[in-house]
This record gives sequence, structure tokens and C-alpha cells, in this order.
Amino acid sequence: MAIDDTEAIWTPSRSVAEAARITDFQGWLARGRGLDFAGYEELWRWSVEHPGDFWQALCDWAGLPGAGGGTPALADASMPGARWFPGVRLNYVEQVFRHADGSRPAIVHENEAGERGEMAWEELRRQVAALAATLRRLGVRPGDRVVAILPNVAHTVVSFLAVASVGAIWSACSPDMGKLAVLDRFRQIEPKVMIAVDGYRYAGKPYARLEWLQQLIAELPSLQRVIVVPLLDAGCGAGPLANGLAWADAIAGDAPLVAEPLAFDHPLWIVYSSGTTGLPKAIVHGHGGIVLEHVKLCALHLDLHAGDRFHWYSSTGWIMWNLQVAALLVGATACLYDGSPTHPDPGALWRFLGRAGVEVFGAGAAYYLSCMKQGVEPLALADLSALRCCGSTGSPLPPEAYRWIIARVGALWINAIAGGTDIASAFLAGVPTLPVHAGEMQCRCLGARVEAFDDSGRPLVDEVGELVCTAPLPSMPLRFWNDPGDARYRASYFDVYPGVWRHGDWLRITPRGGGVIYGRSDATINRHGIRMGTSELYRAVEQVPEVLDSLVVDLEYLGRESYMPLFVVLRAGQTLSPELEARIRLGIRQALSARHVPDAVFQVQAIPRTLTGKKLELPIKKLLLGRPLSEVLNLDTLANPESVGWFVEFARSRGAG
Repeated sequence: MAIDDTEAIWTPSRSVAEAARITDFQGWLARGRGLDFAGYEELWRWSVEHPGDFWQALCDWAGLPGAGGGTPALADASMPGARWFPGVRLNYVEQVFRHADGSRPAIVHENEAGERGEMAWEELRRQVAALAATLRRLGVRPGDRVVAILPNVAHTVVSFLAVASVGAIWSACSPDMGKLAVLDRFRQIEPKVMIAVDGYRYAGKPYARLEWLQQLIAELPSLQRVIVVPLLDAGCGAGPLANGLAWADAIAGDAPLVAEPLAFDHPLWIVYSSGTTGLPKAIVHGHGGIVLEHVKLCALHLDLHAGDRFHWYSSTGWIMWNLQVAALLVGATACLYDGSPTHPDPGALWRFLGRAGVEVFGAGAAYYLSCMKQGVEPLALADLSALRCCGSTGSPLPPEAYRWIIARVGALWINAIAGGTDIASAFLAGVPTLPVHAGEMQCRCLGARVEAFDDSGRPLVDEVGELVCTAPLPSMPLRFWNDPGDARYRASYFDVYPGVWRHGDWLRITPRGGGVIYGRSDATINRHGIRMGTSELYRAVEQVPEVLDSLVVDLEYLGRESYMPLFVVLRAGQTLSPELEARIRLGIRQALSARHVPDAVFQVQAIPRTLTGKKLELPIKKLLLGRPLSEVLNLDTLANPESVGWFVEFARSRGAG
């Protein structure tokens, strides 16, 4: 199975290792706790074997609520159902503004049109306080839901922090999402107020959204007011919305910043991650768990120092946007980019990094692969002398991409991470004190008891197994919204190995303690880091009158480009003409997003189904990735076993994966 190089492609210098925040943390543990660790692996082992001590130490070191040990860090280690820091009260926003510093900006922002600016900490505080006061006047109270349809701009950060300061629950969608996808999310949570943009620009094109917004609002009866952010038309005010309020009015004036003191497990936001059936999972994370986990990730695994400039290219619909904002929790500057990373040419984002002086940069693995294939030369495009780290996530980063970064971006730290929306964090990541090996994440994250399990639940080393976490993390979901008895929550993560979190990725733990991800072990689609359930795509495809049935699989595997074919069954007498295929693709694009348009569409006679009518997504995926038919399917359990033959031939014809 080994694909990793024996020789490291990057090794930290003594000065880099000594300056790292994790080195400071280890020194603090030695001085204050009498704990000396020979290396990272020993530190990790202590953090997972003594989780209460580790998380308490993190609070004490970082000066977070809960410091001093007046309450147990981990009062109940049940999973699900763990209880962290009972009795501690805090607010995410309070932790942000304790780092306010007038000598540096809180936010640096730019869009693809070249419009750029900075927001000082004091102006960020003023706008957040003013908007929070407006939300309170509109009747927003702790626990109410405030939703947003906004791109990656400073207004979005202001909105999130204002909502969180009130104790309301934030939930966002990117404005490029289709109406059906937005409604499938927001209708579940019955929002009271929406903050939405009048339109956005992407790849040089403007997309007006006010008319679309009116249609959306009509299907969200719980909405009472809509705050309109003017990005396309500065003079749009509240637009044509009867219950609208202009952004300028919402942030006008001065007000004291009041961050409601909340229980550790008070909901902070609702994010969405889709499974293979039903509506998207509405995942609830809490203030305390997110503050704790994001401070750990930003400080110890991303090595963000106060004043550092941090950019992770993301849409607001991806959990990496939330992590980008988390830079503020450690006093770093959040650098935002709104628009296409490749407009007007593939070097656009690299030039932004140079202009903004970004020191820690991250993007989806697909972005680096695209730059590599297009022959982009970042060092010829921009002054990247400030850059010390390139991060990657969303899908496995293959070894050749590591080598491209070293050769074309610079001999710097490559920090590939793996986790997801579900935990709003990472299970595996890096530290700047360990060497980097091509194709391999450096380590398991502190506090994350991650293993690779075989089918019997035995941990594996240097073999591929299911990525599991055998102990709780503070940022694991509090619950799913509208999930009586936590039935769907338990089924999503704990049905295979009771009491153990199964994440749905193939993982190999290397002998040196690193990790290699081999793609999804379930049928969820993962396109450029955005997870989308197949059920959402089916709804879009099967609204096309000629389509009777459909099946989609995302064939993602390390070292190969993701390939997502769509298989459709058409009505009698119909054939898959270019015009019909174009309508299918357009329907997916409009209902969901451009990311979810398949690489190819094929007409088949039937979709394999179980006797109970379920589509055989995962078995077909495994078959197309090269597993023998006898290992993935029992034909006796199928309602239409004759349908499988076509897929066997298809797998053979394309070399099985």
C-alpha cells in the first residue's frame, strides 16, 4: 500500500521549530505541569489517553474560559453525548475581541475585480455591535435562527459575529447555490431573519439575486425581516422587499458590544452535510466546543500567531470559511477573497496572496492540481516571500502536487488536513516541527483519538481501513436539528462501530504516525471539498421529464482525478441526445451548483436496487473502483440482478477505477 517517500521533501529548520506555537505549548507543559515529551507522537498519545488533562491544559495555556480547573473539562466521555466544561459560560465573540489590536487590521479583503480594502479591529467591533443592536430591535433572541446568503466578503464576517454575540444561531449558504438546495437547508430550521446579498460576481459575470430572493422568501414563512447587502448595486437599499432593511441602516450608529454569556454547549451555528438519503443533515455545533477546537487547530496545527495573515480559499457554503474566520480567535488577520480564483487567469489567487502578504494559505487539493496542470508559475506572478505554509484539504493531495508546491511555490511547510463539516475541524493535520513526506499528512491532531479500523473494529497500521475516532472531541455535533432521539445523528456516525465515530473515509496510518486518505468509503459526493448527498442530485435529475431513474457515484481515489459519472434510465423510446444531456446538466447546475455537474452522463436500462428498493450506490462505487463483484454484491438480495451486468462491463472497459 505504501506510496510515501522515505525521504522528507521538507524538514523544519531549527529556527522554525523553536518559533512554533506547539513548541511553546510543550515548553509550557514542561514548566507548569512537569510533562516532558520526547516528540510529537508522545504528546499526541498523552492528549488522547488523558483528554480531560489535555483540554484543561489548552484552556489554561490559551487563557480560554474554563482556565483554572474550577469545573471538570470532560464531565462525561460518552459518545455521542459527551459533556464538556459544565457550568462554564462564554461567547465566541468575546474570544475574538480579546485580541483586538489597533496596530494591525482584523480583515483584509479583495474581490476578483481588484477592489480591495482593510477593516480595522475597531471598525469591526463597531459594525458588529451596531448590527447586533439592530437584530435585538428586530426581536432576535438567543436560540433564534438567523440565516445568510452571502459570499466571502467582510459583511459576512460582521454578520456572523453579530448573530453570535446575540446568542442567535447562524446558518449560511453561498449565493451561487440553487433555490432548491437553499430551501432544503433553511426550511428545516425556520429562520426569523435573513441577511442576503443583492447579487454577486463570479468569473467576470454579475448575477442579480433580488428576484430570486423574493421567490425564496415566499417559501420561508418563518422569516420576519431581510437585511439586504448591496454588492452589485450600491444604491439598492432594501430593494423591492416589503420586509427589507438596507445594510447601511442596519449597521448605522454606535452601540456597545454586548456578547451574551452563554452555556458552553449553546448552539453557535448550523452547518449542512448531506448523506445519501433525505434532506441535508442540519448539524449543530456549540460555542464552547468550536472555540476550544478552533483555537487548538489554528494555534497548534496551523501555527497561526497574533498578527499573521491567513487565507483559505473557500465559499461561505464550505466549513473552511468558518475556519478562516477562526483566525480572529488567535489574533490573526483574516484575508478574504471573493470571486473565482482563476479569473481573469489562473494566477489571480496567487497575486492576491502576494498583495495581501499572506503567510499561511490554504485551498482545496483540486486547486493545486489545476495550477499544476495549467503550468502556473506562482513565483513568477507574485511576491510570495511572506508565505511560509500551503495548506490543503477537501480531497487527497497526491504526491506530485506536494512536489509541485515545493518546486513552484517554494521550499515551505505543506500542511494537508483531513476532517470535515461534521466536526468543523480536522482529524489529521500537520505541525511545523515534523518533516513532510509527499502524499502524507504529518500527524493525528491533538486530542483526536483517530484510528484506521478493519471490518471487525481492529486498529490497523500501514493498512487501509475506516477512519474512526474512538473518543469524543469538543466540536462534535451537539445534535442534528429536528432529529428526535438523535436517531439520524447516531445512524450517520455510530451505526457501524457502536460508540465509535465512523467518518466515512479510507485511511492508512503510516508507521511514522502520519496518515494517508484514500477518498470516501461511503456514497457521499465530495466535489472540491463540498460534500453533497446523492439524494439532492437525484431530485434535480429526475425532475427532467424524460428521466425515470438515476444513479451517481463519485470515484475519488488518491493520485487520480475525481471522476463522477451519472447513469440515467430514460422513458421508453427516449435516447440520450446531446440536447437532453445539456438539459440534465443545466438542471443540476441550477438546482445545486456547478460543482455537482457530472463528468459524464450514460444511459442505462436499469439502476440496480435492493429488494427494499434502495439504490446500490456504495456497491456500484466499489465495483467501479476495482473490487470484484463477488466481494461487493450478493445478487440474491437484488430486485433486478440483471441490471448489474452493464456496470460490470463498464468497470472493465475503463480499467476499474
